[in-house]
Amino acid sequence: MYSIFRKEVSLFFNSLVGYIVIAVFLVLTGLMFWIYPETNILDYGYAEMDIFFDIAPYVFLFLIPAVTMRMFSEEARTGTLELLFTRPITTRQIIFGKYLGSWLIVIIALVPTMVYYFSLYQLGNPPGNIDSAGVVGSYIGLIFLSGVFVSIGIFTSTLSNNQIVAFILAAILCYFFYEGLSQLAQIFSGATAYYINYLSLSYHYDSLSKGVIDSRNIIFFVSFSLVFILVTEWFLEKKRK
Repeated sequence: MYSIFRKEVSLFFNSLVGYIVIAVFLVLTGLMFWIYPETNILDYGYAEMDIFFDIAPYVFLFLIPAVTMRMFSEEARTGTLELLFTRPITTRQIIFGKYLGSWLIVIIALVPTMVYYFSLYQLGNPPGNIDSAGVVGSYIGLIFLSGVFVSIGIFTSTLSNNQIVAFILAAILCYFFYEGLSQLAQIFSGATAYYINYLSLSYHYDSLSKGVIDSRNIIFFVSFSLVFILVTEWFLEKKRK
């Protein structure tokens, strides 16, 4: 599994595409956080990162499918998937190697954004007047949310040999489970609306963003990721036979 993990990370950073994907993420979030009139923090007047954490999941809807779209679709297109199956490694180990490699890439893309926190920490009046617990909770929520998006992207990359198709399917599914379910919940009322909304990723992400690390939200994200990983394993096992 480690060899798969290391291979995916090195392939990503040995290509220009990898740096472009991360650069696009940082440029988009940076422009929206510091420059754009409607969203920039300087005009907002408060030392908080809510704007960034509201924007980041929507940028992830495109960033993460761009990272994961080649994981299995490229292997299937070039014929190396069959070669991979002949190695003394289980299907689950292959999936987890690619999953963890993709997830690490996304986390690496997040690391430079911590500059935003340190900048706001100094810009606060007085310095340090920022909800650090909320920032930590939001980063934890964003990391686990990205893990779910990665599992969805890994799954869709097994559905087609075409990377663009895998990208589009991943973006659609990520949007549906993040925002679509919460929008669907508004059609209903009472307990039905609550349970549909509870299944949405945005519900649990927003809960973590309040700075309260509730284990139920973490378990939900982990369980959601595992479901897609198991479905991916089932689908690949059918191909392997």
